[in-house]
Amino acid sequence: MPGCCERMDVSERVSQVRAEGTPPVNGLLQRVLDLTAALRRAGVKATQAEAIDAVRTLPHLDLLDRPQLREALAAVMITSRSERQAFDELFDLYFPARPAPGDDTPMVTDDEPGEELDPQEYLAELIETLMGGSGEAIRDLARLAVERFGRVEGRDGGASYFQYKVFREVDLQQLLRDLMSRVQDDGDGELSTLQERLYRDEFEARLRAFRQEVEAEIRRRAAAQRGVDQVADRMTRPPVEDLDLFHLSAEDQAQLRAQIAPLARKLATRVAVKRRHGKQGRLDVRRTVRRSLSTGGVPFEPSFRPRRPHKPELFVICDVSGSVASFARFTLMLVHALQEQFTKVRSFAFIDTLDEVTALFETVDAGDAMKRMMSEAELVWLDGHSDYGRSLERFHAEHAADLSPRSTVLILGDARNNYRQASAWVLEDLGRRARHVYWLNPEPIRFWDTGDSIASNYARFVDEMVEVRNLRQLAGFVERIA
Repeated sequence: MPGCCERMDVSERVSQVRAEGTPPVNGLLQRVLDLTAALRRAGVKATQAEAIDAVRTLPHLDLLDRPQLREALAAVMITSRSERQAFDELFDLYFPARPAPGDDTPMVTDDEPGEELDPQEYLAELIETLMGGSGEAIRDLARLAVERFGRVEGRDGGASYFQYKVFREVDLQQLLRDLMSRVQDDGDGELSTLQERLYRDEFEARLRAFRQEVEAEIRRRAAAQRGVDQVADRMTRPPVEDLDLFHLSAEDQAQLRAQIAPLARKLATRVAVKRRHGKQGRLDVRRTVRRSLSTGGVPFEPSFRPRRPHKPELFVICDVSGSVASFARFTLMLVHALQEQFTKVRSFAFIDTLDEVTALFETVDAGDAMKRMMSEAELVWLDGHSDYGRSLERFHAEHAADLSPRSTVLILGDARNNYRQASAWVLEDLGRRARHVYWLNPEPIRFWDTGDSIASNYARFVDEMVEVRNLRQLAGFVERIA
């Protein structure tokens, strides 16, 4: 019975393999899996399917070609442009261009580690390299700057590296001025405006490359010292859609403004599809009875009237005081970018009194409208601190009669009323007049009803008080009500 013996041998081998446990995963495959996990922790939707696709691409790549590996993994692991920055930072961390000091391969520099580096000589060499534009030379000088200027000796004998120490010695703005002066001196005559701008753009790009190489080198050294996963969790910024609207830098605001128009187009398409494939309308009794004649009067196939998509009238009431100004700004920009999805949109802003600002968003760019709103609208009555009670009362007195069963009222704010009168009765009356009343609160739920917050007082009289802290949550809510 050779077949039976063969099957027994296979069974024994399988049992032996199972007893040995799962084999360890090392090398490149482990790095890919670690990168996937780090992306997931950073907020990128890198699911198990993306991890499988990434592993499947490896046999088709030249693994010694690092740019090819980067682009191939990016193609299968990220789904939006906003996630690319996080991917690039983590890829450089998990797949460094060279091993960090302390690995088997030592770092090679022109000078011995013990020799002192004259800052003036280094800056002169850096200017020459930036004039030439050699990428590899810029990378080597960035590594040298980190080694010589960014090093801090620890009490335990180890060394840490810091960006601020590097850029304290290497002033990038001064380098740009020196480069432009060098071009002027080397030229035959005075540069034209166009030539000067082209040179400036090129030098700024090379200085950005130098800064990025310095940052990558410091991350690489920190990863070798403290572990890749620990550094990855600390250094990675979330995608732009997940940035907290309460705490935005000028760069973050610029990135979010660039996301508004594409996001509005995407939302408009989703809303149109949702309306087209929405639920059927009311039962058409006459057609249902007529159809039932073929089945002896039994209505096996009911007929329905066509569904008429509902476009709500939107009334937006937003607190634009300093604490929630960024949140109100991006909400208004998104809502007005989606005006076609509503019958009409009317906007009202307040600090301690309320004014209608709809006209500002009808003729100019939404960003310019926000600037004009803060300077032209009558938003301050007394002391410039949020007064929800007075502002709601003014809206009720002047505009409540305009609400109808087609209206949706959207209130934006953190419900921090500086211990003033709440006037929550206004929301109760608006709820009777309008189809829906929603409140978007940019504060975390755990902070509601703390200090001067009266969120619960208002939440009783609205359909829903929703935590909206980033652009992704805002887009999901707007899509739901449109």
